[in-house]
Amino acid sequence: MAFEPIPVTTQASPPPAEWSKFRPVNKAAIAEEPAATAAKMEEEEVLHASIKAGSVAQIVVAAIAVVGLVYLLKVVLVTVFTAMLLAFALEPVVHQLHRVRIPRPVGALLAVLLLIAVAAGSTHFFYSRAVDFAIELPKYSSKIRGTISGLRAQTNKIEDSTRSVIASPKLNNRPVPVEIQESPGLSHILSAGSGTLGDLLLAISFVPFLVYFMLTWKDHVHANTVYLFPKEHRLVAHRTVARISEMIRSFITGNLIIGLASALISGVVFWRLGIPYFYFLGVISGFVSLIPYLGVVLALLPPLAAGIGMLDKAGVLTVFATVIGLHIVTTNVIFPKVVGKRLRLNPLAVTLALLFWAWIWGAMGLILAVPLVAMAKIICDYVDSLRGFGAWLGD
Repeated sequence: MAFEPIPVTTQASPPPAEWSKFRPVNKAAIAEEPAATAAKMEEEEVLHASIKAGSVAQIVVAAIAVVGLVYLLKVVLVTVFTAMLLAFALEPVVHQLHRVRIPRPVGALLAVLLLIAVAAGSTHFFYSRAVDFAIELPKYSSKIRGTISGLRAQTNKIEDSTRSVIASPKLNNRPVPVEIQESPGLSHILSAGSGTLGDLLLAISFVPFLVYFMLTWKDHVHANTVYLFPKEHRLVAHRTVARISEMIRSFITGNLIIGLASALISGVVFWRLGIPYFYFLGVISGFVSLIPYLGVVLALLPPLAAGIGMLDKAGVLTVFATVIGLHIVTTNVIFPKVVGKRLRLNPLAVTLALLFWAWIWGAMGLILAVPLVAMAKIICDYVDSLRGFGAWLGD
């Protein structure tokens, strides 16, 4: 009798991934996991926010420290930047002398001597004209005195009326305190301003030496300035320095040409109007008008002050039309063509720069504000993290 094997069916055990179906579910642990994850994410967000706030605070503190340092080093920085502008202005002269085989140190010395001679002659001429103008100005100031007297009378009348309405009758019997001050003498004025005058003379005495060494060591300074940067950034640094040099050279050349043209046209108009010292006032008005936006106001003051008592309404309108017209044409038409793409700044950036640097450095800040903000724009254009700020400064 034969026995047949009995088939046995075996059921495969469930894979480990499916064992969870057979385990008891811990609902409390599942509920706690999202809460722990959310708390961890919240802690990370708080940490990132704290780090970001600390970075912003460090940037603000660093900016305040830089502004304070720039203000404290006002005399030094203004002297250095002024010497830099003069060195760029004299560089073509030194280059031409070098082409005729005059050594660069000798050419730089001749250029500096020429600068000193021109500065001394211009100072003597304009100082003499200013003294003569100040002496003869009272002859034409009767109209000013009459106008001021009328305004003073009106002001006194308003003050008396206000005092009679506001003041109490009891207060009218009280004695009025009077303070007597001694008028300052010449020695007091000189002693009070000796510190500022001494700083100014010291800074001016350094300018010729700085200009000479900047002209003599130009190639050395340029090359070693580039070597201050790592190898991977030296090409960008070289292009940045070259573009800044071109911008400053174009800025000086453009301002010189436009200033001379404006001075010539203003002088001719003032001469035709019969304004005294028209050549002196024309030069002042022409070059002061180069200051963006504020220059048009400053350029109007000299001819109007000299023409009081001599100019009628048509003459005053002619002065306004000449100065404002020259300022608009030179600023919006001639200057962009002369300087080109090297100095494209939007009006808001220029105005803010004028306000900031005038607050920091005074009158010299108005002169140096535009090239400084243009240098900042060029640097921002070549730094990836600052290109947005450079685009904001541009037009």
